[in-house]
Amino acid sequence: MDDGLHALDIVFFAVVAVFLILRLRSVLGRRTGTEKPPAQWNRGPAEPNAADNVVDLGRARKTVEDAQPAPAPSAGPVGRGEAAIRARDPNFTTQTFLSGARMAFEMIVSAYAVGDKKALRPLLADQVYKPFCDAIDDRARAGEEMTTEVMGIISAEMIEAVLVGSVAQVTVRFVSEQINVIKDLDGKIVDGDPSRIAKVTDEWTFSRDTRSNNPNWQLSATRAVSEGDAEDRSEDGA
Repeated sequence: MDDGLHALDIVFFAVVAVFLILRLRSVLGRRTGTEKPPAQWNRGPAEPNAADNVVDLGRARKTVEDAQPAPAPSAGPVGRGEAAIRARDPNFTTQTFLSGARMAFEMIVSAYAVGDKKALRPLLADQVYKPFCDAIDDRARAGEEMTTEVMGIISAEMIEAVLVGSVAQVTVRFVSEQINVIKDLDGKIVDGDPSRIAKVTDEWTFSRDTRSNNPNWQLSATRAVSEGDAEDRSEDGA
């Protein structure tokens, strides 16, 4: 009799196990190896209303950046000039402008050294482009070759910002480390030292008509500055 009860217990538990298996399959489904990932992991342009709990990292990053406070405006005349330019061009920011100015500085210095007028043309205003070209032509006639390597820009500081009519003018003082060498036709060095890194200070003015749809700035004036002169101007609050 005990054997009969034991057999019934086995049958009962087997029935319960089969029932649980069937229930689990109905809830979890059967994996075939061809399942697609959840919609929120594979949302494409044709699924704009897919799961709302997906975070667009690009959009989130932009939102965070937009939420960051803008850099405090400079004090004195520079600050007033920045504010005036920003009033005409809401996209103008000191940080973005200086970042672009650094890139323009290296591009212009490099293009001038190799005599690439085509590269210089869109970067320079007419009043600067002509003397640059004249200097390149003089160098070519003399059979001289110039090599310039910008080792690094130590600093790029906005020292003047004004709005003249609709034209924004921003002057930046660049302090850079460069190796400059000029060689003659025979390859003899006539100026500079390839083993010497020189500290060079330049003040460049960039201009842009705020009424223009073209967002690019052009170099409109240049000035080489001695180290002592730069220090004097800094002390005067320039």
